[in-house]
Amino acid sequence: MSLPHRAAWPIAALLVGYPLWWALGLGGLSVIVLAPVMALVLWRRRPIRMPRGFGLWLLLLAGYLVSALMLGEMPPGTYGEFGPGRIAGYLMRLALYVSLTIMVLYLGNLTERELPQLTLVRMLGALFVTTVAGGLLGVVAPQADFTSPVERLLPGAVSGNPFVHNLIHPTAAQVQKVLGHASPRPEAPFEWANAWGSNISVLLVWFVVGWWVYGGPRRRLAVPPLLALAAVPIVYSLNRGLWIGLGIGVAYLLLRLGGRTRAVLCAAVAAAVLAFLLSPLRTMVAQRLDNPHSNDIRAFTVSATVAAARTSPVIGYGNTRNATGNHRTITTGKTDWCDTCGHPPLGSDGQLWHLMITQGFTGAALYVAFFAGAVRRHWRDRSPIGVAGVLVMILTLLYMFVYDGLVTPLGLYLVSFALLWRNQTGAPFPGRPGPVVRGGGVFD
Repeated sequence: MSLPHRAAWPIAALLVGYPLWWALGLGGLSVIVLAPVMALVLWRRRPIRMPRGFGLWLLLLAGYLVSALMLGEMPPGTYGEFGPGRIAGYLMRLALYVSLTIMVLYLGNLTERELPQLTLVRMLGALFVTTVAGGLLGVVAPQADFTSPVERLLPGAVSGNPFVHNLIHPTAAQVQKVLGHASPRPEAPFEWANAWGSNISVLLVWFVVGWWVYGGPRRRLAVPPLLALAAVPIVYSLNRGLWIGLGIGVAYLLLRLGGRTRAVLCAAVAAAVLAFLLSPLRTMVAQRLDNPHSNDIRAFTVSATVAAARTSPVIGYGNTRNATGNHRTITTGKTDWCDTCGHPPLGSDGQLWHLMITQGFTGAALYVAFFAGAVRRHWRDRSPIGVAGVLVMILTLLYMFVYDGLVTPLGLYLVSFALLWRNQTGAPFPGRPGPVVRGGGVFD
């Protein structure tokens, strides 16, 4: 990957430099740090181009601003006090939304000369390699963690907040009793295990495009062993949403690819399945499927979230709320004598539910319409980037039921959206040397 043009350095710093941000304690928040630089460049380049359908995203952002009016309200069946923590959580999410919006516009307004499509794809591929390395670290050294510089600088009242602590305290894995005993679920270099699962599936898509479809002999030679290494933390993640996403990805590619490429994919999938069945990883998957205890937890949270959203269906409540009791007890929350009481905050089991509690059914509908619209507009783009980008949009719509979009997953969804936008509108840039990277018969 060649050195990027100076205008593309904020994107390179965000994607290729992500491990450094993570070590500093700013991993998921790094886009907030870089957004002012991107905003300044955009301001100097006015007028700013926007993609089709982006009005839906701007309405979503405007709705989040309006939802602040409800921060002091409490829906039935919830508890908690209106205070600095709720306001800080709202402002942090607002900063992320605004920063991600700036990032998308920045990507779409860079020329092909400043940031070639293939360079951006390979930046995502580099982050995939980082994610595999972090996942393997979580498997072999699940207890590894350290205090980041940002964590040292923040007052204890702030750094001790569970949400903030996850963002600024680098850890290799979450150790949970998903299988009935303590087992590691990789999360490095992201904020939690579910974010790792969502992110590695999206990055895998772009890794294959950049290293296999458009890769030379050396890059292609590295793809099979890297995918084999990735399979280990993917299984250890115990992440059923990720496994379903990978299955849907294979089915989608079988539908979209041409005859010869489809045959190659079938052979590769068959070999991968055979290798998996002969490996010890099969036992772990079977154990996870035999321990679906999180289903009850999710069912309680989702039903409580929908019930709360019905009491403010248009603008939501601005931030998450804590539900009274859980699927086993009516106890308000965790206590010294009942450490299994309480429950994750409402809206913490998926971006769709998060939007319902924070922005009502209106916000959830705008989110779905935005990404579904991207699928509809770009479905006819049969170039590798077009096919891959639409797949990521489909995964985004799948994952909204089980994964939070904030912090890092939503950033990768929107980078993928920007790749689709740039792929469709390669011509309007003055002095652009030819079209963006397209098919070449690989996916025909």
